[in-house]
This record gives sequence, C-alpha cells and structure tokens, in this order.
Amino acid sequence: GTPATGKTTLAKKVAENLPLNFIDIGETIKKENFFDGYDKRLETHILDEDKLLDHLQERLDSEEGGYILDYHSSELFPKRWFDFIFVLRCDTQQLFDRLTDRGYSDIKRRENIECEIFGTIAEETRESYDKDIIFELNNTEKEDLGKNILEITKIVGKYI
Repeated sequence: GTPATGKTTLAKKVAENLPLNFIDIGETIKKENFFDGYDKRLETHILDEDKLLDHLQERLDSEEGGYILDYHSSELFPKRWFDFIFVLRCDTQQLFDRLTDRGYSDIKRRENIECEIFGTIAEETRESYDKDIIFELNNTEKEDLGKNILEITKIVGKYI
C-alpha cells in the first residue's frame, strides 16, 4: 500500500498473532545502505534493487519459517516468495493527514495521494502476481486495523 496506509503497524500485529518472521523492507534498505543515488526532486533515495534482493534471498534461505514482508510495493520481488499479498488502501483525506503528521513535503504528499487515488500499488500488484493471492483491505479507520488483523490471521492461519 501507499506510504502511511498502516502497513507496518498491521504487519507487526499480524506477526505477533502468527508464527511468522517480520521483515521491514524499508528499514532493511536503510540499515544495509542499499541505495544507488538520490532523487532530489522527489527527496528520496534510489533503491539498489539487486543488492536488496540478494540480501533478502540469503535471509529467506538461511532462516526457518514463514515471513511477513512490509513494503509499499511488491512488484520487484519474485513471485515464488509470496503465498499471499495484502494491499492496504486508505481514504485520501486520512492519508493526507497521516502524511502531514509524518512531515512529508508537499510534492511527496501529492505523489502519494495521487498514487492512492489511481490505485497504483494495487494495479502494479495485480499486473505482477496471480489475482487469487491478492487481497485489498481498507485501513482508513482505527477499527479497520483490528478487522484486518483478524482477516489476515484467518486467511494465512489456515496454511500454517
């Protein structure tokens, strides 16, 4: 989902309920310095995808158990890594408020709001993976978080 839709909060809660390892891809990128430059206009680092994928593959191969990968986009990851993909959606006014609270610049807020309006993340996911493993969940209100934790736990829990 778009930044600030609640991915990390939800993923951590689901990982507490299921015997799955949580990996925050964004934090991994920062910690391991997987950058290949900086985009001044968008005020963001450019990801070195090859370094990230090599690192994650090593980790997935070396540790036992299943994983929850937390990232704003799934399209760069191999299909074989996923049994399920959950795309979080959010009302754009709520998303704007969350992005503002996080200190996002005007251009980054606008880009992320447009991404949510056009359903960019969901569309990219549908283009990259089998539709049977993709679930879109509304995560606008606080009560949506609890419902989504239960829904994901129910879906994934059947296979653990």
